[in-house]
Amino acid sequence: MSPTTRAPRPRRRRHGLRALLLPLLCALALLTATAVPATATPSGSPYTAARNGTVVRTDHGLVRGVSHGSYATFLGIPYAAPPTGPLRWRAPVPPVGWRGVRDATTAGQRCVQMPTPGAGAVLGSEDCLHLNVTTPTPKTAGSKRPVLVWMHGGAFLGGSGGDYRTERLALRGDAVVVTVNYRLGIFGYFGHPGLGSAPPFGLADQQAALRWVRSNAERFGGDPANVTLFGESAGALGICAHLTSPTAVGLFQRAVLQSGSCLMSFPRGALGPGTPAYEPFASQSDVQAAGTEAARRLGCEKGGRDEVLACLREQSTDRLATAELMQSFNRPAFGNALLPVAPDQALASGRFHRVPVVLGTNHDEMRMFVGLSLAAFPIRTESDYRARLVDAFGAAAPAVEAEYPAAHHPTPALAWAAVLTDRSLTCTTLASARAMADHAPGLAFYGYEFNDPDAPVLAGLPANPGFPYGAAHGFEMPYLFASFPTEKPLSEVQRALSDRMVGYWTHFARTGDPNTPGAPTWPALGPSSPDGRSVQSLAPGPGGIHPVDAASAHHCSFWAGLPR
Repeated sequence: MSPTTRAPRPRRRRHGLRALLLPLLCALALLTATAVPATATPSGSPYTAARNGTVVRTDHGLVRGVSHGSYATFLGIPYAAPPTGPLRWRAPVPPVGWRGVRDATTAGQRCVQMPTPGAGAVLGSEDCLHLNVTTPTPKTAGSKRPVLVWMHGGAFLGGSGGDYRTERLALRGDAVVVTVNYRLGIFGYFGHPGLGSAPPFGLADQQAALRWVRSNAERFGGDPANVTLFGESAGALGICAHLTSPTAVGLFQRAVLQSGSCLMSFPRGALGPGTPAYEPFASQSDVQAAGTEAARRLGCEKGGRDEVLACLREQSTDRLATAELMQSFNRPAFGNALLPVAPDQALASGRFHRVPVVLGTNHDEMRMFVGLSLAAFPIRTESDYRARLVDAFGAAAPAVEAEYPAAHHPTPALAWAAVLTDRSLTCTTLASARAMADHAPGLAFYGYEFNDPDAPVLAGLPANPGFPYGAAHGFEMPYLFASFPTEKPLSEVQRALSDRMVGYWTHFARTGDPNTPGAPTWPALGPSSPDGRSVQSLAPGPGGIHPVDAASAHHCSFWAGLPR
């Protein structure tokens, strides 16, 4: 059965990942949360302030940013009121306007993050609903620039919009670029019967930021009618939600999903032996049940609805921002006004916004996840590999092993990573594209595969002898942004690939088509490419950018025949 036509899956109750998974989730979230270069200012902004500022009037007051010559930055602009006190676990409301000129030269606080194991202090603040704007200078007379709005990754547990330097996208693409903070963990995805069918607050924050962009883009030289929403990992999952959300109508005109789609999921054992299967969205009833249990553990189960919620809102940030509570609430709920149904089912039934979409993955996605877990869960032998297959696929394990023999890979660990990459990310992303194309044949959808086998390794990942990361999850980020620290800088040929990718991304934002003059042609996904070579491979060097048949290379026909 194809992933796009499978029967609806029963939704399993999950009150939180097992303790076995906690160190890996911490590492995954904090890999993004700590991706701030050494030159960052104390507030966390990766930009160095210049003396000459610039002032723009927003719909809530004047802001003074920083001129960097060819571009200007405006950091830490509030797009919603602080979600604290009685506003904790409520949909975002507009900020209070201010008099005078608000300083916008440093990024605001990041939202409360998944805590580092052993850390003594909470990282971030609940007063965090800010965004950052980068715009070329001066404004272009008589024309408006496309607007790109970035949603960061981090497993819905970590990260910040202020971690990303976007001037290359802004300058090379002549575009306005906005990065956004949104609530994370228990602060962004908590549910409780007393809250009724409240929306996932972190996703509601993202939509509030998009409404701010619609009201203010023109003031920064942007076109409010030409907004591209783009994001990676959890950021891409959020965009999947907005593609299927009725409350997102008209908030964006294009979308780019990097390493995350509406059909993404992990099988049992993907993050370590015995760890549960993972799906990125949860039913409202499951989230409410987890909230009821959390309230009991916090001593807030007594009294009526108002008393319970008042008790929960009186809890300190530190008491709520524990690793256990944060990771118990990192899946947006469906069954509410923002997400009436699970995004995968909405996509399969054609209930999504008709906008052009770019979506893609990295060639070796799951090597990042496997590499993080090898110290705790080594895969040294074929027997280790076989045990992982049995844990993940049960009776189908022999078929998977026949399709992915350990002998066909340099090591059993790399074989396991290939299995997970194909099953969980590459093939589900291609299935998502097919589902959209089937329901919207007049629209253009574009697929890519980032495939630099020597991409610089992101700082903070453990070294595992005999286990190269290749083009792992998140490794395309330094090719788009200047602020991701890596073990080595991009080489000359990698910088050329970076230039090409920035050109593709920003031309798509401008026109809905990534193809730029002089660049290798990027074909649209669909029946126009009967040989299947319609996914653009993005690799450095001569001929590195070319169409490929990713579905065949990643065994997608095999995975389509297995139950999810």
